Amino acid sequence: MKRFFEILGFLSLICFSFFYTEKTIDVVKEVDDIMITLKEQAPKYQVKAENAKIDGMFMIPGISGKIVNIQKSYEEMKHYGKFHPNLLVYDKVSPEISIKNRYDKYIQTGNPKKRQVSFIFIVGEKDNPSPFINILKKSKVTGTFFIDSSWLEKNQTELIDFIHHKFTVGNYSNQGDYSHESFVWMDTIIKRVGGQKQSYCLVEKENKKALKNCQLQKDYTIYPNIMIKENPYSELIEQVKNGSIILMKMNRKVKNELPMMITYLKQKGYEIVNLENLLDE
Repeated sequence: MKRFFEILGFLSLICFSFFYTEKTIDVVKEVDDIMITLKEQAPKYQVKAENAKIDGMFMIPGISGKIVNIQKSYEEMKHYGKFHPNLLVYDKVSPEISIKNRYDKYIQTGNPKKRQVSFIFIVGEKDNPSPFINILKKSKVTGTFFIDSSWLEKNQTELIDFIHHKFTVGNYSNQGDYSHESFVWMDTIIKRVGGQKQSYCLVEKENKKALKNCQLQKDYTIYPNIMIKENPYSELIEQVKNGSIILMKMNRKVKNELPMMITYLKQKGYEIVNLENLLDE
């Protein structure tokens, strides 16, 4: 019994020593000049999250904010020896109102505070997306391709190539009919075989039935704010703005003018991204 109490006392002493040491380290940190400066400066670098906007049947993505992670920032700066803003470590703050897991509204644009736009293309049964893909790749930009079920049936291996090259794949079901039996099958292929976490539907006018079916599949329904018709380049420059989603058909005129459109957008400071990035909060 005596031996038991000796061991118990020894273990208690060790535990107390660890506890005391840890508390001492915490106290030293608090009076460290780096920590003092860090706590004083941290509020200046905080960015508030911006909520998503819900307006009737439409929604616009919000923007995440950030706060300084004091402890991790201190550890980075301690190695450097002094406070430096470039060594700040941040934690992400999500918007309180978000489009995440909300599929009951249309999305027409990304957030207008981001200098981004997104190209989307419809890939029909007889379309060849390769020339358009090559133009985007050569220009080092990306986009989103809404594929029709008839095209996918013949080109399933191409799906992996789309995603591999960071192109987002959208579900166009059977010529945009989201009541068609192919819709759910295509979603399964895109998400499970292609490995894409999120899928998207596309409408060119309000369509409550399509919106409901896409909501059930947890797909965002895209209703582009720019739909190119006859004169791709001129229509683009007249309508483009921050967050624009630009729908284009795969025809010769779009193919010929696409490089000029990309050049124009880059010169104006726009980043051309896929839907996944455009809608990211």
